[in-house]
Amino acid sequence: MTISTTASRESGLAADLGATVADLAGRSEEWLPRVRLDPRGRWYERLHRDNGQEIWLISWLPGQSTGLHDHGGSRGAFAVALGSLEERDLGGAREVTPGRARAFGAEYIHEVRNVSAAPAVSVHVYSPPLSTMNRYDLVGDRLVRLATEEAAQW
Repeated sequence: MTISTTASRESGLAADLGATVADLAGRSEEWLPRVRLDPRGRWYERLHRDNGQEIWLISWLPGQSTGLHDHGGSRGAFAVALGSLEERDLGGAREVTPGRARAFGAEYIHEVRNVSAAPAVSVHVYSPPLSTMNRYDLVGDRLVRLATEEAAQW
């Protein structure tokens, strides 16, 4: 009973986070003037932070990517607001377009990248707020941790 209650709670929180980013991604008047495009790397700005969650706005030029990473035990979700992105996890890759949110649990590892020929913008939420992120490489079928980043580095 505890396992299903925990899984149900996890699923409910993921759905709530997905709804949060999907809603904000659809309200471009609240974030569009803030967007910057940076050829040196993804541009990002924290839009909100409280004890329970934080929300980030990220812009992506063609070819920009996160690399494989986790979220240091935080749950999260992201939604594409403009353009399209590709998300790759250990199970495969999928295109994420406006109107779709991708929610994930605390142990999720993925990579997000812009494989299109146009810029993209996405909204991300994490709960609790990020404190660390681990970066990984996939060597054959083995995941190898490369580094741990602390929140102060962002």
